[in-house]
Amino acid sequence: MSKFTRRPQRLRHVLRLIGAGTLLTLLTPLAQADALDDLRDKLVVNGKPLPVESLASSPIKGLYEVRLTSGESFYTDIDGQHLIVGEMYRNDADKGLVNLSEQKANGERLKLLGDVSEKDMVIYRPAGEIKAVISVFTDTTCPYCRKLHKEVPELNARGIEVRYLAFPRGGMRSQGARELAQVWCAENPTEAMNRIKNEGEVPKQTASCDAPVASQYELGTRMGVQGTPAIVMPDGQMVPGYLPVDRLATMLGVDG
Repeated sequence: MSKFTRRPQRLRHVLRLIGAGTLLTLLTPLAQADALDDLRDKLVVNGKPLPVESLASSPIKGLYEVRLTSGESFYTDIDGQHLIVGEMYRNDADKGLVNLSEQKANGERLKLLGDVSEKDMVIYRPAGEIKAVISVFTDTTCPYCRKLHKEVPELNARGIEVRYLAFPRGGMRSQGARELAQVWCAENPTEAMNRIKNEGEVPKQTASCDAPVASQYELGTRMGVQGTPAIVMPDGQMVPGYLPVDRLATMLGVDG
């Protein structure tokens, strides 16, 4: 079947979904909540319930956003019969195509980061005015993380604060997880991070330390981090991978 013959089918599915929303708009808020609870029970694929973290209405009547514990999201009808994977855009007369899915994800990232105490981060602050703050999920075994770290002094010189969170890309049993715990448990975590990333010197483990590596790894997973470095901008946008100083400063609106 060609993509052209599939389009009418997809259109019929969308029209069906939009029509399904008219009934729900007549329900009371309590009935809507019950309907969403029922939807959660219906989201079963190959006999296995999907790991749903949250359900919410979308800008299109009859379509509901499903967010999984993995950080992934998709849209479905109230019966859980049709699943639409992808991003939702609004055609704005002034701004053009506005990515509504990304806007919502940005806000959720900021909310999640706001719950992380600064004492649980390894922070490099500028000596002078702070013009922008970035949060970076990092791993000690990641070559591009080391490359970015070498440019932290230049970022600080331009007024950009760098806040590190732990994300062992190989999982919690990896070398990166052990090394990140040693960094966070060091007497001076910023110096320990410098040594391990610049010189390959692994700091000694502090036995009494309860490093937040596991919780931050889980946080990164919920936020959709798939590799390191993962840079979260001040507006919540997540930029995967390394960026050179000049480009990063431009994106942040910080003059050189």
